[in-house]
Amino acid sequence: MSVIIGGPGEAVEVSNTTYDVVVLGAGPYGLSAAAHLKQRGLKVAVFGKPLLLWREHMPQGMLLRSYWWASNLSDPAQKYTFKHYLIEQGIEPSPSLDPLPIQTFIDYALWFQQHAVPDLDETYISSIERNDRHYTVKLVDGRILSSRTIVMAPGLHYYRYIPEEYRALPSNLVSHSTDHQHFRDFAGKEVAIIGRGQAALETAALAAEAGANVQIISRSPLKWVKVASGKLPPWLQQLRAPKAGMGSSWMNLLLEKYPYMLQRLPQERRDTLVDTTHGPAGSHWLKPRLLGKVQILEETAILEAKESGERVTLKLSTGKSIEVDHVILGTGFKADLKRLPMLDPTITEAVRTYQGSPVLNTWFQSSMPGLYFIGYSSVRSFSPMYRFVIGADAAAKRVSSAIARDLTVAARV
Repeated sequence: MSVIIGGPGEAVEVSNTTYDVVVLGAGPYGLSAAAHLKQRGLKVAVFGKPLLLWREHMPQGMLLRSYWWASNLSDPAQKYTFKHYLIEQGIEPSPSLDPLPIQTFIDYALWFQQHAVPDLDETYISSIERNDRHYTVKLVDGRILSSRTIVMAPGLHYYRYIPEEYRALPSNLVSHSTDHQHFRDFAGKEVAIIGRGQAALETAALAAEAGANVQIISRSPLKWVKVASGKLPPWLQQLRAPKAGMGSSWMNLLLEKYPYMLQRLPQERRDTLVDTTHGPAGSHWLKPRLLGKVQILEETAILEAKESGERVTLKLSTGKSIEVDHVILGTGFKADLKRLPMLDPTITEAVRTYQGSPVLNTWFQSSMPGLYFIGYSSVRSFSPMYRFVIGADAAAKRVSSAIARDLTVAARV
């Protein structure tokens, strides 16, 4: 490592190790982007624990809402698809695999990482700073690197959303759905699940099956993902609601076939699609696990949540109050650049944002040159498809193409 002088009296650390690209994050998006970048002959460093969110922040026994064939990570040659993994494991790829157990997906994604990104460095990045045309990347083990470009693919746990009324309560009384790998500790206890999306409803099912007395509390009526009834001929069903990775519908099919098209729409129209497409809903296979087995309070808001000894009292919009042993928030996630602690404040203040999310161009690049965001961070700029694994392929292709092009141009200057 060497040291150069920045402004008057200001020393700036510079690494002797320089990369074309540093990728932060080793989930489906980070690993896919790394695989595509490496294939282009770029010098790439990838940092993060592989599938950390899935391995440590999602419950055992969870089933994927997405189809298995729509849960591929992406490499340029398509050598490491889910289908190839299943065949290698001696498993017949078929519709009967859905809904897919989370452990099967984790096993596949780790197999992908070992083959497509074997040089993954599991060290965390502690800080990223902008210095002239480069980024200085500091790791928690003390190493310092330099890179022309950064691809941010942070885990969803950075963005978990805790409504204001619960933030003052202790963690032994209130938790987020991403805090639990199992629900054994709630056996025999009164548990309130807040929310109506897939995470909230599956958490409720798993907690009830672990012996908890569960109440689901939702501000709006519960909705369920629609599936084909089987009453229509296949050709008519396909015409009415064509099959797509995110579920059967024309909108889903368009988003998957034209994954960048919404980015050019006015923000207001894009917001409408992001906020209304794939809104909170539960998979159809959750209905028999919940209806008649847990108490469901629909169209009910929480007006106040307060600590009552070792329990929580919830004041409801119906005028009633209930007391429970624990509250689990299935309130989802909200992208917010300021919640990424590794980004230097000068970066978070300089990057243009909208509702907390970075504003991205059609190549996933932020307003700061060389700084890209993929995955959940890109939903507001692109489409709801990037909430799901299926969006990793489109993001990886577009980002790797843009970075390779820009580095080639820079080399000529």
